Amino acid sequence: MSVIADRPKSAELSQEEAFARIQLLRSPNIGPVSYHQLLHRFGNARDALDGLPDMGRRGGRQYRPAPANQIETEVAAVRRAGAKYLFHGTAEYPALLAEIESAPPILTYRGNIALASMPCVAIVGARNSSAAAVKLAREFSAALTDAGLVVVSGLARGIDGAAHLGAMPCTIGVIASGIEIAYPPQHAQLQEQVATEGLLLAEQPPGTEPRGSHFPSRNRIIAGLTSGTLVVEAAPKSGSLITARLAGEAGREVMAIPGSPLDSRSRGCNQLIRDGAVLVQSADDVVELLSSFEGSPRSSFKEPEVWPYEAGEDFADEEPAQIDSLLTAAPVAVDEVIRQSGQSAASVQLALLEMEIAGQLVRHAGGKVSRNA
Repeated sequence: MSVIADRPKSAELSQEEAFARIQLLRSPNIGPVSYHQLLHRFGNARDALDGLPDMGRRGGRQYRPAPANQIETEVAAVRRAGAKYLFHGTAEYPALLAEIESAPPILTYRGNIALASMPCVAIVGARNSSAAAVKLAREFSAALTDAGLVVVSGLARGIDGAAHLGAMPCTIGVIASGIEIAYPPQHAQLQEQVATEGLLLAEQPPGTEPRGSHFPSRNRIIAGLTSGTLVVEAAPKSGSLITARLAGEAGREVMAIPGSPLDSRSRGCNQLIRDGAVLVQSADDVVELLSSFEGSPRSSFKEPEVWPYEAGEDFADEEPAQIDSLLTAAPVAVDEVIRQSGQSAASVQLALLEMEIAGQLVRHAGGKVSRNA
């Protein structure tokens, strides 16, 4: 069965490796970080799959990778949806997204994948948005695309939908469901328009209904694809602020449009500005900010997190560190575990990887881990 049919001839993966990578990612307890570490350790997905049972045993539990027939069913569903796979490490994978700590190993997509490698800006905001903010989002999006930027958003009601409409066809929609599931249902037509005229991306396998835990994962992709995130209108503790914080952690620009302190839907933006986001009042402000973006954001919203494991670090010959006594149900930074263990970063990472495969470890944002209760 062809996994990556219709991919360019310059594709770097064989059909067998592509299939094995999907199988690896769909196997129990494998997330983006462990996926990338396994590929680095074993060199390819087939050998990583073969090594999983032994690593699970050393972690304390019996382990079985995802069955091949499950992946065959998924591949067929992707094809029926008119979608294709996008693999981390291939030429088409967007460079900015590849830079983030938890870059999605595999995405499915419909539409013009070239948009993901163009200069991008995220526009996000409240679902229950004001009419003035919706108009502003639509006008900002149109002006930004006229300036050569691609607008990325999450296809939610309110600001997201207005941003997509204003930017069409230079827009990317990132969804929290499988590629063929429209959410919210009211945006089914808009989602289809984004998929046919722009680009639609999904991290979840086909057939996956959106759940609460999927939206922060989707938000990291929105933030990771872009040089900066603009929040148009947002209440405190909204998903839009999560996207902004993820953008800050990734070292990208964080921008916000100020609003009346009397409107609760403006408090999130005003708080962002107080915390160091750049105040913008026109699309020209955004263009000026991002046209000079070279990896050192002007916003002081949040310094990028430092991830203690470098992708090139070789732990193939390491023995796992003894770190059982250092982990509890409370999240702790990996660099702190390394510091307290007194052992090498590679040996600690190997121990964490074995624990994760065995289902004994939970990874959190910001490079933190905890023992699975």
